[in-house]
Amino acid sequence: MSQRKGLENHTVGSGFILLGFSDHSSLQGLCFAVLLVVYLVVLTGNSLIALITVVDSSLHSPMYFFLRNLSFLEVCYTSVTLPKMLVGFLMEDGRISFLGCAAQLYFLVLLGSIECLLLAAMAYDRYTAICDPLHYSLIMSRGLCIRLVVGSWIAVVPVQVAQTYQVFTLPFCASHDLHHFFCDVPPLLELACADTFWHQVILVFVILPFSLIVISYIQIIRAILKIPSALGRHKTFFTCSSHLRVVMLFYGSATVTYLKQRSRDSVDADKYLALLYTVVTPTFNPVIYSLRNKEVRIALRRLLRTK
Repeated sequence: MSQRKGLENHTVGSGFILLGFSDHSSLQGLCFAVLLVVYLVVLTGNSLIALITVVDSSLHSPMYFFLRNLSFLEVCYTSVTLPKMLVGFLMEDGRISFLGCAAQLYFLVLLGSIECLLLAAMAYDRYTAICDPLHYSLIMSRGLCIRLVVGSWIAVVPVQVAQTYQVFTLPFCASHDLHHFFCDVPPLLELACADTFWHQVILVFVILPFSLIVISYIQIIRAILKIPSALGRHKTFFTCSSHLRVVMLFYGSATVTYLKQRSRDSVDADKYLALLYTVVTPTFNPVIYSLRNKEVRIALRRLLRTK
């Protein structure tokens, strides 16, 4: 039976069943092949971006320091979900242990939250470069960049420990079947038979870094509009266009997934939407930053020539 009724509460040994895999029983092989290719693309693309920002001295600037950390996060982020998804499609088995689900959820929200803060730091970097270029080197020192990245980890780790603990101390009623490809907060809260309002409030903390990004870009747009020439405005905006695309792709899908009202009719759409920010965004980030950035393309060609 796909539904296991009568479970009054959860136990560590019971675990969960990820039903996202059972919906594609006739396409298991195809799904496995596609996800494997995507995972390899994510690993290769983001690793290359991280590598060239380390070995190429022309990319030793604050913007590329943050990009390197973003690429590292994307590799870790996809590694939390994709390997388990690959095993699920290959073995046609969606079972996951209680502790395995808790670990997957913790690292998923941890890395996703850090990415939110990192994107905010990158927006501040672009704001400083465009709105206060004369003091850019002084403000965006290496020490500040390191503090922003380390501070993101320090701020998020305890918050997500608390959130994961609170989610998994809820009583799960009637079924341990998750209509999803991986353990995520919204489908887990749907199984809870207790008030989950507080846990949903915790999710809203992503609004803070997003608000900082919006404020930064409002100031950036104001500064750009003051540039007299159209060519100057275009060149200036081009320096932050890649970051803006990544923000729109990541926040657009994540915000809809976490903050919209879920219903039974939207279960299928929700789980595919979740793939957008956990799989598609990490896949396209290297493409966005390499194809739209001349410095990265030159550094990449220089690296490949030395091989």
